[in-house]
Amino acid sequence: MPYRRTTAVQERLDAARARLLDAAEHQVRAHGWAGCSVAAVAEAAGVATGTVYRHLPDKAALLVEVFRIASQREVDAVAAAANGTGPVVACVARCVEVFAQRAFAAPRLAYALLAEPASPEVEAARLEYRRAYRAVFAALVAEGVERGELPAQDAEVAAAAIVGALAEVLVVPLRDGALPRGTLHALTATTLRTLGAPA
Repeated sequence: MPYRRTTAVQERLDAARARLLDAAEHQVRAHGWAGCSVAAVAEAAGVATGTVYRHLPDKAALLVEVFRIASQREVDAVAAAANGTGPVVACVARCVEVFAQRAFAAPRLAYALLAEPASPEVEAARLEYRRAYRAVFAALVAEGVERGELPAQDAEVAAAAIVGALAEVLVVPLRDGALPRGTLHALTATTLRTLGAPA
């Protein structure tokens, strides 16, 4: 008869895995992808290096999982801002502000998520999450067009332009750890003008 893990055993394994992923995210927050070695994660989690491999098959899987957890948290925050009340233009502006403000609350992590050179596996996940952000903005743009709040336009192209602008405008300030005065206002105004809305 095959061995079946008890609920208690599975809960312990899940908790240990969560601790490892939390330690890995803290390494990325402090040192970026380059500083997130398996040995560093194990030391931060207070376990032997071999223990990491009981929960994740290799370093690439560890980094991708950290990327997915952190990125999903950010996508969820932007999506929540998109679901607010009021005109679509206000929702778009709120999403831009939430994205930027959350990025600068943890600039080292945000830089790692957006642009820091990483493994091919992380780069693939990065593209996946850019699509997730695009989906949030595309839905807003389509709703704005349908309501007559925005001029007719290709919602997917507009959303891609917004996501590209967010990454491009913020990447250097994130690397440097400081957002120049007026950048967020200018980014929001430019985004709204791109959509054909008053800034």
